[in-house]
Amino acid sequence: MFNRVSVDGFFAGPNGEIDWFIADHELDRALHEMRQPNAALPDMVLLGRVTYQLFESVWPKVAADPEAPREARAIADELNQMTKVVFSKTLKEVTWENTRLVKGNVAEEVSRLKQEKGSDILIFGSGTIVRQLTAEGLIDEYLFAVTPVILGIGKPLFKDVKKSNLKLLETRSFKSGNVLLRYGTEKGIFRPPVQRSD
Repeated sequence: MFNRVSVDGFFAGPNGEIDWFIADHELDRALHEMRQPNAALPDMVLLGRVTYQLFESVWPKVAADPEAPREARAIADELNQMTKVVFSKTLKEVTWENTRLVKGNVAEEVSRLKQEKGSDILIFGSGTIVRQLTAEGLIDEYLFAVTPVILGIGKPLFKDVKKSNLKLLETRSFKSGNVLLRYGTEKGIFRPPVQRSD
């Protein structure tokens, strides 16, 4: 799971605002470097309706824009190629390439997907899905980009989720003030923590 969060634990403002994110190309590059050594890129990404509609409106355009920063274009190309699984009971169709729509039970579908062959499955944003999968113990690693802002009010990422112990695997800080925190769960694969400052 990857999510941007405020210092006080919100992943979006009260109306879904994300205008408080601090764009950071160093952080984008670091996301690629924080994978397990020699691990393949994730080949599947899980998205809720809101995150899907936001991503679909932005990333295909970034991929096609020669003026976009190299790191952003790389992420856009990867997203285009990944299988995108969108969980929504209200969407009628999805039009982004390599995307399929699932209207059934999130936890059941993800349990099934985790049994299939392939590389890692990634969740971007999608707070409702993160909460459901956390409650069912189906997330192996959490990656947070903590933005140096206190929102005071917003959408908490882990509302009504029971306590889970995590193990810190890696941290990185950036000139922008953003900090990347990577945690493993008891079911995840642990490797020694790495302290870095870029």
